[in-house]
Amino acid sequence: MRMTAPPENLAERDRLVIDHVGLVKALAHRLAQRLPSQVEMTDLISVGVLGLIDAAGRYRPSMGVPFDAFARRRVQGAMLDALRDLDWAPRSLRRMRRDLDATIARLRHDLAREPNEDEIAAAMSMSPTEYARVLDQVRTLDVGAIRQLDATGEDGAPLLEICVDPGDAPDLQLERTELRRLLAAALLELPDRERQILSLYYEEEMTMAEIGVVIGVCESRVSQLRSLALSRLRTSLRAALGLPGKAR
Repeated sequence: MRMTAPPENLAERDRLVIDHVGLVKALAHRLAQRLPSQVEMTDLISVGVLGLIDAAGRYRPSMGVPFDAFARRRVQGAMLDALRDLDWAPRSLRRMRRDLDATIARLRHDLAREPNEDEIAAAMSMSPTEYARVLDQVRTLDVGAIRQLDATGEDGAPLLEICVDPGDAPDLQLERTELRRLLAAALLELPDRERQILSLYYEEEMTMAEIGVVIGVCESRVSQLRSLALSRLRTSLRAALGLPGKAR
């Protein structure tokens, strides 16, 4: 016989959903700005609301995290899952990102340090203009590359804010904890300006234009540096996890 939730639990779930619909709309709007025009924001909102309902049904105050943080992860996850199902990105674009990641990984190995942009462009046999165009194009593939997690750097400042759901299986919780540790370590290896951009974008939720004002570059340059930082993180995590690199 199927168990039904007590009426008071349903009422609390409904209250949480109603109170946080604005969060879904804000996350959908933020995500839509990084996607091609054919992706409808109304579709993102619809799947996001389903994620919010799921979060409200699972949430317990005893988890020790605010509902806003708990729901954010599930709402974003629902939206990103929907985007993956759409498979809207052309193969050529995905190949371009694999080439970029492979070049960074190879140069990091050969140089024993993070390569700079001139070195990356030269290794890809591209002019600075062509290289900048690649960074502009791959940015649309980077949606959800970082989910905010509860990880801290050496100075104790939050780098990410991800919730580990106590309802998950122990092995999944352990996997997420280890991934969080590796991601925090990879963030600390980024060049200062790229790490600052990720912090302002993902933690402070500033727009590209606002970040440009803070660091003194144009909005398009912020977008390029963000794409580069995410590529560095992908290759660092693959190496840390012992995954094979992507061949060009």
